[in-house]
Amino acid sequence: MVQNVVVLRFANRVFSPLWNRDNIANVVVTFKENFGTEGRGGYFDEFGIIRDVMQNHLLQILCLIAMERPISMEANDIRDEKVKVLRCMRPLSLDDVVVGQYVADPENGKPGYLDDPTVPAGSITPTYAVAALYVDNERWQGVPFIVRAGKALNEKKCEVRIQFKDVIADILPSGAVHRNELVLRVQPNEAVYMKLMTKRPGMGFGAEETELDLTYNRRFTDLKLPDAYERLLLDVLVGSQINFVRTDELREAWRVFTPALHALESQRVAPHPYPYGVRNGPPQADEFMRRLGFTFSGQYFYPHGGSGAGPVKQPSDRATDSKPPKLA
Repeated sequence: MVQNVVVLRFANRVFSPLWNRDNIANVVVTFKENFGTEGRGGYFDEFGIIRDVMQNHLLQILCLIAMERPISMEANDIRDEKVKVLRCMRPLSLDDVVVGQYVADPENGKPGYLDDPTVPAGSITPTYAVAALYVDNERWQGVPFIVRAGKALNEKKCEVRIQFKDVIADILPSGAVHRNELVLRVQPNEAVYMKLMTKRPGMGFGAEETELDLTYNRRFTDLKLPDAYERLLLDVLVGSQINFVRTDELREAWRVFTPALHALESQRVAPHPYPYGVRNGPPQADEFMRRLGFTFSGQYFYPHGGSGAGPVKQPSDRATDSKPPKLA
């Protein structure tokens, strides 16, 4: 699915005129895990969630979303364009980061991070982080690229959510029209879907949010989707470097993240607590995303990998995806 970002962008004319700051409000790259350190706290505590996931994996996905068209699909041509994106990024500051650490949830009996006997007492290592990155070039000036990752959340998920700007909806009732979104679900249940507005069936002109759906395990039923590590090991064997970082790419990635990492550690910034199993870390993370312009109506979820169930109304107004109910 990560490689499919390149094909979707550059093999489909429909996206080319929209892929810029004039049409896109924000881009959110999310990595969620539904388990904690599980006895690996001693190892994890040396690094934290930013070094573990954000500075490498999520930043690589971001670069594929933001880069210009490469000369070819050769490894160095793609990596050249990713480096250009990184060089346009301003260093991350504390004002652009919110960190959290999960605590015990008495309702489900799950322990907190500091309850792990392998974690040093009083550790302030973040198990959740959300950060806003900016690509200061003509295409993306002013568009926040929001990367977020966390442990001990409600589900396991990795996805890219591209949220488009609001349309002029003066001909429809206030609040009836929600933003379009293009979503690439990397794992689990790989999918590409686009949220759009359509007329609700019937005699009236009521608008309803729905999706154009490409779910891989429903569309490609006769193909085996390789595991990510299977693909990487094959790349190693055949000598392909397309999915691996180059030295200059790595140097630029650390240039972006190092100032914030040093500030968090030197100032001993205490992470905000969040209960084990919540949807999106501490409440401060939702407020941070709202300030960046991310909007969530709370009216819809995508039934990924399910049986084709339709949209479900949700009461939540939190600035993240709502948790889907169990599907039949």
